[in-house]
Amino acid sequence: MIGFLGRALVLFSLLAASAGVVCALAAGLRRNEAALAWARRLTFVFALGMLGANLVMEVALLSHDFSVQYVAQVGSRSTPTWVTIVSLWSALEGSILFWCMVLGGYLAWAVWWMKGRHPEAEAWITAVMLACGVFFAFLVAGPAHPFAPVPNPPADGPGPNALLQNHILMVLHPPMLYLGYVGMTIPFAIACGALIAGRLGPDLLRSLRISLLVPWGFLTVGIVLGGWWAYEVLGWGGYWAWDPVENASLLPWLTATAALHSILVVERKGILKGWTLTLVLSTFLLTILGTFMTRSGVFNSVHSFTQSDIGPTFLAFLGLGLIFSIVLLSAGIGRLENEGRIRDPKSREAAFLVNNLLFVMLTLTVLLGTVFPLIVEAVQGRQISVGEPYFNRMAVPLGVALLFLMGIGPALPWGRASGKATLRALVPPISGGILVLVIGLAFGARSPWLCVTLFAGGYALYVTFAEMLLPLRTKARAGATGEGLRLLFGKGRRRFGSYVAHLGVVIVLVAVGVSSAGRETIDVSLARGESARLGQYTLTYLGSHVVREPHRLSTVARVQVEREGRLVAVLEPRLNQYPTMRESIGTPDVHSTLKEDLYLSLMSLSDGGERMGMRAFRNPMVIWIWLGSGVIVLGAILAIWPSRRLAAAPASLPRRREEEVAEGSLEVGG
Repeated sequence: MIGFLGRALVLFSLLAASAGVVCALAAGLRRNEAALAWARRLTFVFALGMLGANLVMEVALLSHDFSVQYVAQVGSRSTPTWVTIVSLWSALEGSILFWCMVLGGYLAWAVWWMKGRHPEAEAWITAVMLACGVFFAFLVAGPAHPFAPVPNPPADGPGPNALLQNHILMVLHPPMLYLGYVGMTIPFAIACGALIAGRLGPDLLRSLRISLLVPWGFLTVGIVLGGWWAYEVLGWGGYWAWDPVENASLLPWLTATAALHSILVVERKGILKGWTLTLVLSTFLLTILGTFMTRSGVFNSVHSFTQSDIGPTFLAFLGLGLIFSIVLLSAGIGRLENEGRIRDPKSREAAFLVNNLLFVMLTLTVLLGTVFPLIVEAVQGRQISVGEPYFNRMAVPLGVALLFLMGIGPALPWGRASGKATLRALVPPISGGILVLVIGLAFGARSPWLCVTLFAGGYALYVTFAEMLLPLRTKARAGATGEGLRLLFGKGRRRFGSYVAHLGVVIVLVAVGVSSAGRETIDVSLARGESARLGQYTLTYLGSHVVREPHRLSTVARVQVEREGRLVAVLEPRLNQYPTMRESIGTPDVHSTLKEDLYLSLMSLSDGGERMGMRAFRNPMVIWIWLGSGVIVLGAILAIWPSRRLAAAPASLPRRREEEVAEGSLEVGG
């Protein structure tokens, strides 16, 4: 009965989305407001139907109804309740069902939020959004079919993938990625609507920016949580391995970041409209490509699902989306009128263009390294791998260049600038770069690329803080500090949030550089009571014990950590044995400080637990990656938070100047 109800809700949602597409197209072609109203209603019906189908699946999982195929595949009576709940997205069919619920939520929000805002494009935007809904609803109703009945239901199931049960971060990491991936549907639809309507005015551009910034923030959180999960679960001492599925999440993040910068240039100078829409369309297509990578089984990855018929279906959808995007761009990009051009290579808009080109180069570099093995296998029939050395050699210089440009770009003025003004803007931040480099050298930095990263990071930090506090400093010089704070967190909140996000990115990139270059590691085999040294740490094996849980058996080693004779912590790395896994899965234990992490990964236990094999890492500044990521998200929230605008009446000159300072059009001393 549960399976029948779930499938009925999916089919009902598919029907609603299909009818909604027809109504939206009719509204666009005939300017029919009644048809558009029906398209909005059917969007809400689609969202409610998918929400209902997901709730039905959760009921089936929690009640252990093994007559439902998906429950029989991932359910187990022995798994904890929280594992049972998150099993919804632990395997292929359930993850697509969850995707549809997230998509329904986004679509419902979008049609409510955009109602009446963009009369020239709203119908087309709604049609594109619902067309995506039709595809994913069809996927759940057809190839995925999680509600398929099981003729002879088993008494119990195997439970979800053991790796997904091994850390609480699996509660958050996949949903954040889905909120990022799925949310890119909305800016894609807005870009399509702008191309069909032949215009990208201020209102439509604002909607495009907000609809892109929301999923960009979620995708940022999802990527970081994925790195944190890999760091806390997989036991190899790192957080990013250039895994194909990791790369799949990075690719749309790069193009979305480039698009957000490009939108700012369109807002300020009226140029790069076609380029901005191209980046937005590419971002959506890269999310579909990433989903294909995860669900096709063509990549051997710890993140990927098993091979199924869903992969080819996604590939077909990707092909149709690519053709549709190319046709739209070919037909509509010439109708978008640029309102200006880049007049000076020393201007901020020129720096933004270079920034965009570097983002695209980095995207193509990662994309090539990710798909090249598949191309070789398809053409030549042989298997090759593109590993970390390629990505580091190609991506690190581009990443450092982007970091340096994060300092140069905001320091430059909009429009034309004299050579003297340019030097006055670009020379002072060198002191920040030198200061951070000297600090790094004092702490032992010697790698050339790390030294360049530290200098670029210091340069960018100087400019970021200077620009972030510009409205406050401008008003403080006039004795109006309180008014400056009002500007900072009022009309200038979006600008302030953008620089907060920049600050977070600088922190993350510098921390990645330091942690990668400064890592130390040892492999040791210790008997009970024996010790080993890693840097200034003394590691002593105290023994082991066994912890029994309903869904696993864990063998826990106890390691005493001392530094210069003082007790630091007692860490407990473990090996977990799950019923469905032949080999144990390790869970490292990490002692984190602002300076460094001590990371212990248990490799083996022998002689009844009397001897332990362990890999230990000293990873500097890793915690700053997680803290910096939090700063990025805070900046995104501040940037998207609505700010009060001046009244429509003409402003006096001082008020106009005040608004320019808040929005950042005035430079220091300008």
